[in-house]
Amino acid sequence: MIKLYTMRFFSGLKHFCRGVSSYISRKDSPDCGRLWSSQWIRLCSRTSDIVKESNQDSMMLKHLISKIKSTGPISVAEYMREVLTNPVTGYYQHRDVLGPQGDFITSPEISQIFGELLGVWCVSEWMAAGKPKTFQLVELGPGRGFSFYIAHEFFDVLPIHKFQKTKHGWREILIDIEPNSTGKLRFVLAPHATLASKTLIQRDDERDHIEICPEAGIIVQNLASRITEDGGAALIADYGHNGTKTDTFRGFRGHQLHDVLTAPGTADLTADVDFSYLRQMTKGKVTSLGPIPQHEFLKNMGIDVRLQVLLRNASDPATHTDLIDSYDMIMNPEKMGNRFKFFALLPCNRLISSQDTKGMKRGPMASPVAGFSELQL
Repeated sequence: MIKLYTMRFFSGLKHFCRGVSSYISRKDSPDCGRLWSSQWIRLCSRTSDIVKESNQDSMMLKHLISKIKSTGPISVAEYMREVLTNPVTGYYQHRDVLGPQGDFITSPEISQIFGELLGVWCVSEWMAAGKPKTFQLVELGPGRGFSFYIAHEFFDVLPIHKFQKTKHGWREILIDIEPNSTGKLRFVLAPHATLASKTLIQRDDERDHIEICPEAGIIVQNLASRITEDGGAALIADYGHNGTKTDTFRGFRGHQLHDVLTAPGTADLTADVDFSYLRQMTKGKVTSLGPIPQHEFLKNMGIDVRLQVLLRNASDPATHTDLIDSYDMIMNPEKMGNRFKFFALLPCNRLISSQDTKGMKRGPMASPVAGFSELQL
């Protein structure tokens, strides 16, 4: 049973899913989700208040230094876990992180259409599964039965291990105390192979620097098992790549890039999701689609059609402008349109045409998966 809950749920999705029982919401008013365009500060869509230096900031640094002095250099994964989720001084533990006044704004807050189209995706897969009478819309939570799993900007904050290829083989990148300044941290290479470098790296990986998130692997394996046993589907949207990038670990503070080792606990830490790794972890259990760019997925889902409906029903110029600006933010390849990727996990038989009992005649073709094939009007 998966017990991990993301803090970043689709606030826009709830407006659409209220009408799931009738397949598609017919509420065309754009007023059901105000667009906070003035809050768009950086393309990664997260915002954060101007953070003040405080005793709490130094508490995290002191805690990390004490830990390193006691046990030696720590992995990047352990560092991320402490900095982001430490129950006393962790970044996510003491901040109002949602909404225009919080620490980040995601695509659903930028545009109501984003959440609506994810609702359409869930309805489409529900229909493809034969319209089961009961189902669950799950945010990586517990439960049994046919389920839809949604993960938006979830995997990018899970702790990663970083590795560097050397003449002696793969070595893990660790975090240690700067010897010339006891109040600072630095990256170092492990002198010998670690358990992580021995067990996590694939032999055929040709990159010289890689980031691996074993927690993400465990989560998608659990999702794949649930989909295989009970039916359902998973849709993952996040920063990411298909096994091509190397060093993506970064921090954001005050809407700007921030040194990940400076003032730990005051900045958001993130790393791009390696979708090739997620696919590998689910191989043989489920079918995967993607990753494809956000602008392609949303276009396939009919965002242009929905935008025109909302524009026709816009009651004032300000709403009209907000709709256009929000569309540009989430669709423009130079903004969020290409940075975010969509990836789906489906039952292995989802894309297979049905056959008669003798296996001689093919039945109806499997319906296309919404968002991953071109919309036909």
